[in-house]
Amino acid sequence: MEFEKIEDRLILIHHISDNINYDWVRDKLEKSGVVVLKKSLSFLLSDRYPIEYEKEPYDEYFPPSAFVLGKLIDDYYRISRSVVGTTNNFFFHKDIDFKSKYFIAETNLSVLRQIDGLVKEDIYIGGTAEKSVSLEIFDKMIDEFPTTYEKKMYAEARVSSIIKNYFETTKDSELKFQKYLNTKTSKTGKKLQKIFQDYELQKFQTIQKKLNEMLKSENEYSEDQWQNEILEIILFLYPKYIFSFKSVYVKADKNRRRFLDYMLVDSNGNIDVIEIKKPFENAIMTHSLYRGNYTPHKDLTGTIMQLEKYIYHLSRYGSTGERNLTSKYKDQLPEGLEIKIINPKGIIIMGRDINLNAEQRNDFEIVRRKYKNVVDIITYDDLLRRLNYTIEQIQRL
Repeated sequence: MEFEKIEDRLILIHHISDNINYDWVRDKLEKSGVVVLKKSLSFLLSDRYPIEYEKEPYDEYFPPSAFVLGKLIDDYYRISRSVVGTTNNFFFHKDIDFKSKYFIAETNLSVLRQIDGLVKEDIYIGGTAEKSVSLEIFDKMIDEFPTTYEKKMYAEARVSSIIKNYFETTKDSELKFQKYLNTKTSKTGKKLQKIFQDYELQKFQTIQKKLNEMLKSENEYSEDQWQNEILEIILFLYPKYIFSFKSVYVKADKNRRRFLDYMLVDSNGNIDVIEIKKPFENAIMTHSLYRGNYTPHKDLTGTIMQLEKYIYHLSRYGSTGERNLTSKYKDQLPEGLEIKIINPKGIIIMGRDINLNAEQRNDFEIVRRKYKNVVDIITYDDLLRRLNYTIEQIQRL
């Protein structure tokens, strides 16, 4: 199968295979008025195109058949919809070197019909037409079509997954198919990290500078101002959270309510509670030993207890609380997002660990791990390290 551009026509020339001893194409046309090539291209008798053919002694026995596949309109060949069986028009730029794979995949699958079933508009390939698909992208897409071997392996894997439950001697075709996929060269697009590298670097360097300046002048901030500024940084450093709400009231019992300083909401509507304290260098571990161990400072233990109570009351609030909180904040939430109270977790931002000695650090880590299932204890130096490592990693890209 080959293609020629003659005047304003795109011509497909079909050659009879050497192992076939009769001209089945002409026979089909004469008997039924239509012939289907490779299960994908359907030509009528009226689609035939006359070509001159000089037979040489070594040539094939049957002369080739030629058909009109498309017509040139401006800079594009419009492929005949009746031939390819599509609803939408397909336009190929006139400078494209046509190949059979643009129309027929290895498994005799119609490439254009596969695309046609997914879109509801005309498709332009190559050239500068609006919304045109570049030839490079089109080629890559064609290469993604499964080969006959891949289809066979996939079918065997599906069957094997069922019958292996009944027959011990079943060949593990699933494993074989997975190994094949692992060795197959993957198609990769543009690296998103590289595209956004400059933006991400500037973002995290700005946050780093802001946090360092805040830590140098913490006394200039009121507690409320400090919490608001740090919360902004947290939402950047922990992108799982998409919203935060301040002073959230929850029901403690019949006659009392408690309010949370801040509530965090993730993209699934799940909530966590965060407590933000100003640094105060001596706020996390004592400087004196108790039976050979450093113990958590009362400010830290008090904050942990406070958060545990918030979580306890939130959990008791249950489905009633979910409805109440969703109703209260529905104007600030995306449409359809509902708040869920499912094992809420606490986050504490407080203290500095840079001045702790090695033993204090070890004991502090034990304290953190003890409460890990309920509360994450994060120091301001943890935030700085997270920023430093993130920036370093971006610069390596």
